[in-house]
Amino acid sequence: MGTYVCKQAEADRKWVLVDAEGQTLGRLSTAVARRLMGKHRPTYTPFADTGDFVVVVNAEKVRLTGRKAEKKFYRWHTGYPGGLKQVAAGRMLKKRPTRVIEWSVKGMLPKGSLGRRLGMKLKVYAGPKHPHQAQNPEKIALSA
Repeated sequence: MGTYVCKQAEADRKWVLVDAEGQTLGRLSTAVARRLMGKHRPTYTPFADTGDFVVVVNAEKVRLTGRKAEKKFYRWHTGYPGGLKQVAAGRMLKKRPTRVIEWSVKGMLPKGSLGRRLGMKLKVYAGPKHPHQAQNPEKIALSA
């Protein structure tokens, strides 16, 4: 008997809702990345998109432990000479809380075209409201 390989057309994708209020950023991100990749299913296939769509709400209420708010920096380059930008995690969390979670989760996904496709299934919102009510997302509690 051969190894079972799940095809993308056979994947049973669900919509799940995750509340980030009071969650630690790293633990939240690893749980969301596992869901996006489909590692929580017995039909997980490393080279296929078999994961769920994940909606994260209350991104502005995520926790940073220790002194990460002052000592952790997010860096990016604008593409222009001398265009290296950086901002502290605490300031980024106040200005653009959705970006903090997006960058954290996308850094944990596989690199390449599969990772980019998985990253598009992540929807992050700063407050409790989201426009995905029609998909009937199942609310899940992340294991701590």
